Amino acid sequence: MRFMLMMHVGQDDGREVLEWAQEDIAAMIEFQRAFDRELEENGEMVFNAGLAWPDQARIVTYTDGTPAVSDGPFPPGREFLIGFWVVECDSEERAYAIAAKASSSPGPGGAPTGVPIEVRPLAGPPPVDA
Repeated sequence: MRFMLMMHVGQDDGREVLEWAQEDIAAMIEFQRAFDRELEENGEMVFNAGLAWPDQARIVTYTDGTPAVSDGPFPPGREFLIGFWVVECDSEERAYAIAAKASSSPGPGGAPTGVPIEVRPLAGPPPVDA
């Protein structure tokens, strides 16, 4: 089964990381690298990426045969998607365990950040006879 694990942060949380002590930033980065290596070694990593800040996002719609690009409107909210993993594993329980480990990434002083990780199964295309 494939799952998308999405890391959400608050409007200020993401940029707040830039204000951490250098050793805390380094510990978080090393944790993420080791976590990704572990998923790769286990054969569970399909793909992962961090995302740019929301001010770089654009909304695209089809209008009169051409793409219409705007910088909004975005739904109001205090959280945004900052990164994701697509993993392949045997069960939801394993996907939850992977998400919990991602959430345990160290923050200031080494304490787990507890950042929310949304876990969603990938559904695939609809059946041909739908």
